[in-house]
Parts: sequence; structure tokens; C-alpha cells
Amino acid sequence: MSIDAQTLLIALKTRTGFSADHQALLKENTDWALALAPDMANHFYEYLGRDPEMNSVLNKKEGSMHRLHSTFVQWFHEMFTGMDNWGEAYAERRWRVGLVHVQIGIGPQHVVPAMAIVVQEFGKRLLQAEKPEALREALGTIAMIDLAFIEQAYMEVAYNAVQKETGWTEGLFKRLVSTGASTL
Repeated sequence: MSIDAQTLLIALKTRTGFSADHQALLKENTDWALALAPDMANHFYEYLGRDPEMNSVLNKKEGSMHRLHSTFVQWFHEMFTGMDNWGEAYAERRWRVGLVHVQIGIGPQHVVPAMAIVVQEFGKRLLQAEKPEALREALGTIAMIDLAFIEQAYMEVAYNAVQKETGWTEGLFKRLVSTGASTL
């Protein structure tokens, strides 16, 4: 299983209906969103920090929270700028973000609800600033695309680890996962 980030992004944009209108609205609000980004990072990490497991992951190394906060601000801003109009560079960065989440142990079961908190808080700010509701939809859509990259990174890493240890083919791995899911 080998993911091409650009192909994944194109598929996700099609599946979610991430449109030129979404992109234009995000770009129009880039500066406003950048001003909100540190507060959104606070909500994200406050939520994660309430979980003892995530709190220990986030604070494993001294200074890691500062770096994570800074990285979140950059990531949040990039959702609005699109980097390269939500193209190849955006896809590659999102893939790397997914792999970092796997490496440091922030799983989908933690990051998905944390992102929901961010979108909810963003919605509150949107109302206060009298921004259009369509902006929340645009952010929600690109945020779900970004979350899909994180989830796909977990699948890719799991497959590669199993394949390396066992020599199983991608087809066998997928069959075993499907079969295993039906037994739960």
C-alpha cells in the first residue's frame, strides 16, 4: 500500500465537494483566521490535555507544547491559504502531518473530537464577527480532508509494519482487516 498524497487529496476534494467557492471564501478570510489561530490552538490542546494519555504524550519532552502550538497555528493558517491552491504541496504537507501524528501517538480517536471542538469554537467566532455561515462549511470541509490524511497515515503505517514483518500482500492485509472487522 503506497499512498500518493496528491491522488488522495484529489479524491477527498471530490468526495467532500470541496469547491472553488470554499477555496475563495477561505482565502478571503486568511488574515482573520490567522489572528484566531492561537486561540484555536489553545482550544485544541486544552481538549487533548484533559485526557491523561494525551496529556502525557503532549508533555513528553520539555518545550513540546510550545512547538506543537506553533505548528498548529501554521497548519490552521495553511487551511485558509491553501499553500499552493490546495495542490501538491498542500497534499504532501498534510501527509507529513498525518505521519507525525502517528509518530507521536495522537490517534484519530483523539484528534477527531479535538478538531470538532476547533470547528465549534471557530463557529462561535464566525458569528461574533458576522462572517457568513458558508465559511464554517468551508473550514469544516477542509478540516475533514485533513483528518482523512491523518487516518490514512495510520492505515498506511499499520499496513507497512505488518507487511514488513509478515510479507503479506496488500490484498491479504485488506481481506484480513475486513474479516476481522466482521468479528468485532
